[in-house]
Amino acid sequence: MGSLKDTFSIHKRKLSVLLLAAVILAGIAAVYFYIQYKKVYVSTNDAYVTGRIHTIAAKISGTVRAIRVVDNQFVKKDDLLAEIDEKDYAVKLREAESALQSEQSRLLEISARRDVARKQLAETRHRIESARASLKLQEAQLKQADLDLKRADRLYAKEILPEERLEKAKTAFDVAVAQVDAAREQLKQAVASYETQKSLIAQSESAYEAQGAVVMQKEEARKSEELRKDYTRIYAPADGFVTRRSLEEGNQIQAGQPLMAVVPLTDVWVVANFKETQIERVRPGQKVRIRVDTYPGQMFEGRVDSIMAGTGSVFSLFPPENATGNYVKVVQRIPVKILLDPNTDPGHVLRVGMSVEPTIITR
Repeated sequence: MGSLKDTFSIHKRKLSVLLLAAVILAGIAAVYFYIQYKKVYVSTNDAYVTGRIHTIAAKISGTVRAIRVVDNQFVKKDDLLAEIDEKDYAVKLREAESALQSEQSRLLEISARRDVARKQLAETRHRIESARASLKLQEAQLKQADLDLKRADRLYAKEILPEERLEKAKTAFDVAVAQVDAAREQLKQAVASYETQKSLIAQSESAYEAQGAVVMQKEEARKSEELRKDYTRIYAPADGFVTRRSLEEGNQIQAGQPLMAVVPLTDVWVVANFKETQIERVRPGQKVRIRVDTYPGQMFEGRVDSIMAGTGSVFSLFPPENATGNYVKVVQRIPVKILLDPNTDPGHVLRVGMSVEPTIITR
């Protein structure tokens, strides 16, 4: 009987040792596989869905005349979202158009005067040419009259020519001298007129350029007022859902004031904040499995797009200053951008801000 009890006790101890060994081996195996899993699969629950949020702001001040959308409404790009009362801007546009027309009329007047001056200058140039030709002719006639007078003097001295013929030669010479003087004066006046008209044309050109600059300024002012009037109609910059609408009809709004946001849900991605000790093997292009809290039974696929150049704390509003006070080491987190597979189930809409749990397959 005692021998049987001893044998049972021995077997019991052996069984206990075997069980303990099995537990230890199982624990070692579990730790090994856990370590291997962590080497291949990197996950975090500090992640969320984000996307492009188009903040709609007014470009001008004014009173809201009409709102064409409601909260959470889907809109397409260039759909009308809201209208600002345009009366004041329409008046300013008409004033700018009137000022432009007035300056354009002045430009046309200056241009007409310049054209007249150019025509007169051409006519004066012809007058100068005619005056020079006339002077040349008169000088030739004077030369001939001088020869005739000298010949008449010689003949009169020899009593061959009567005094009457001599007087006629003198008269002809005096007339020729007077005609040459008149031709020279006429040429002088034509040249002076030409120089005066050249000066007037230069002034006209200068006035035309100056007025042209004024017209350009008025045209820019008109375009500016036209653009401001166009800004009274606010359009959607992209397809998406209207959110955070903060205006009502009759509200007085200021330029730059946010009015609403348009959020496209077709172009979203995940930002996952991994611990700095987790991203050693993370590389762009690696596959990612994503669980979304909203859809517990659904698995989304994606890939690593990029890794931020610094930790999140570095780019915070108040970055840490470790050079002062007592330093306490804190594990930093580095944002990783994850793009979703375009073939993701469209029936499960991912909305900006949703919590997710991505797992990166680093193998």
